Amino acid sequence: MSGCTLMRLRWMLLLMGAVVIMSAPHHAAGQIPFESSTGQIPYAGQYNRGQDIVPSYDGWRPNPDGSFSMYFGYMNRNYEEQLDIDIGPDNNVDGSDRGQPTHFYPRRHWFVFKVVVPKDWGVDKKVAWTLSIRGKTNIARGWLQPDWEINNEVMMENVGAGNRDPDNEAPVITGTGPQTISLPDTVTLSAVARDDLLPRPRGQRNSGEAGVEAQGLSVQWIQYRGPGAITFTAPTRAATSTRSMRETAAMTIA
Repeated sequence: MSGCTLMRLRWMLLLMGAVVIMSAPHHAAGQIPFESSTGQIPYAGQYNRGQDIVPSYDGWRPNPDGSFSMYFGYMNRNYEEQLDIDIGPDNNVDGSDRGQPTHFYPRRHWFVFKVVVPKDWGVDKKVAWTLSIRGKTNIARGWLQPDWEINNEVMMENVGAGNRDPDNEAPVITGTGPQTISLPDTVTLSAVARDDLLPRPRGQRNSGEAGVEAQGLSVQWIQYRGPGAITFTAPTRAATSTRSMRETAAMTIA
């Protein structure tokens, strides 16, 4: 493969028990319709591969400048298979690129990206994310109806963290910016995440990759866009938590 290939990699910050992902106020993961192009899938069924992807609208919240952020996620119906859908007719938000992912990990992922709409966006006007794969087209439509408004408490409740710290805020992340490499060269990525010490950690548990707390701050490297396969050097997740500071530094080579 000649020339330079831009590898757009993003890190996803995972907060064990904190705010990372969200769902709509009245929709739980178990209520996602398990219907595929091959027919109805039993709720108890597990499919390692061969299924499609369903985008989801996870709610909206107002921004300080008067605009609104609409959040979207997805359900990869496969338990093992990772899929890629390039930006274009098969992966678009209202026919364009709005920062949506092109690489999809197995199962349900909430609050993956957001679309910001202006302050004069009407309550009945919609934003549509379309995903097509394996002969199946699924569309998630977001709007500003009051029932879909979310906040920190709703976000925590929907990811199973419970309403322990309603004042909890998302961490601040700094790290390496976009880089261009020529394949098969590797690239070194680094990131630092700083937290507000909420929620308080409840203890520690062992992890096969790193000392990840049962509740605390962690950084995990993922492939967000671009065709695979991308391999990260271990550990792909790093975490730390103390009584006075919660800061995690992570580095990997991809």
